[in-house]
Amino acid sequence: MRRDPGRRRGRPSSLLAARWEGPGWGDRDTLPTLPRMRGTFRRPAAAPSARSRRPEQGATVCVHGLGYIGLPTAALLADAGRQVAGCDIQPAVVALVNAGRAPFAERDLDALLARAASSGHLRAATTPSPADFHVIAVPTPLRERQRPDLSAVQAAADALAPLLRPGDTVVLESTVPVGATEALAARIATARPDLALPRRGAPAPPGCVHVAHCPERVLPGRLLEELRANDRVIGGVTPACAARAAELYAGVVQGALVLTEARMAELVKLSENAFRDVNIAFANELALLCEGFGLDPFQAIALANRHPRVRILQPGAGVGGHCIAVDPWFLVDGAPEQARLVRTAREVNDATPRRIAAKLRAAAAGFARPRITLLGLAYKPDAEDLRESPALSIALELATEGYAVTACDPFLRAAPVALAADVVEAIRTADVVGILVAHTPFRALDRALFRGKAVVDAVGLLAG
Repeated sequence: MRRDPGRRRGRPSSLLAARWEGPGWGDRDTLPTLPRMRGTFRRPAAAPSARSRRPEQGATVCVHGLGYIGLPTAALLADAGRQVAGCDIQPAVVALVNAGRAPFAERDLDALLARAASSGHLRAATTPSPADFHVIAVPTPLRERQRPDLSAVQAAADALAPLLRPGDTVVLESTVPVGATEALAARIATARPDLALPRRGAPAPPGCVHVAHCPERVLPGRLLEELRANDRVIGGVTPACAARAAELYAGVVQGALVLTEARMAELVKLSENAFRDVNIAFANELALLCEGFGLDPFQAIALANRHPRVRILQPGAGVGGHCIAVDPWFLVDGAPEQARLVRTAREVNDATPRRIAAKLRAAAAGFARPRITLLGLAYKPDAEDLRESPALSIALELATEGYAVTACDPFLRAAPVALAADVVEAIRTADVVGILVAHTPFRALDRALFRGKAVVDAVGLLAG
């Protein structure tokens, strides 16, 4: 038997492995047969009503938000033959995309954008266009008191609502609190009472506008690779919504498409990041405990990890990025009495940059006019991303207090604080050195450079 070249590690190829994992809708047995997809479904005895339009290879797509997720998604869909209109409120971003360039650094993205733009399959504008599929990939940050800010999602819904036609599909990719996808459908229904919108627990009416949630699960620096390869959880307001949204990703995603309800998909994404946050918080709290006991936390973790079933993470300067530092608060906001561990983990990790800053101040107290060099500003190793970066917050806090702060980050061309071009010289001329990010180039530094310096190593670069 000839082996399917699309199969990897026992996973079905992208033609596609779609399976139903939703436990509890009243109309769970109305999931339609998906063309070109493999997998196990609970199929209805009779086929559901035909849609007004069926997606094809050239289905039109409008992507709302051309940031770290929306732009790579738009480029991949265009490369797969979809006619894609990208929409972003920033004219500078639109101009770059139409020129085949990305407004941020990401491996292989510029080449993909150039190909998509030159083929005519991708164009960008500051206003949305009618399309078979609308993909919302806009920011969902925190506002005061760690509350979710869904204003960008709401603005996207208001902008696309007048363009919708019966049978169109709206896919929310932005990370949102549980229940937000249903609220999105309700908002569109209010704006367009002439259209049929889905409701949880009710069969999808004929000509319904389908609404679903498909959160991303990617790592900056590997966005295109992971958007293609990773499994996707697709939650619909109804099963028909999930199935219709899955058709958008056919031929693009090589991982499995797992269909469930919208609330489950929302919870799954939040729980993934909360799980990572809790584990990081344990490592950061263990570092605090070791500090109180006068012990080396990195040695303690290395010894504990010799247990065959223990894998403690490494402590650091805090937690940053657009996901782990933000998303767990959505669970706390939605269920404050139940999410006690999640809240505590967030509080531990949010307090870590302040603790590292305090250690740097204490180290600087021994010098009349201390010169502080900080190694790393990005929120994670080997990336240029400054979003929610604890290292950047430490640098800004110390600089605001009047300390002479110089930062070294080989992945950044510009930053809100002074950047040194020569890391070796910056260390040599420093009184205090704070190691905040374990960038790979820093590991090659001669340890003799740090002799005679007051060193605060938050990431264990010099441990061992």
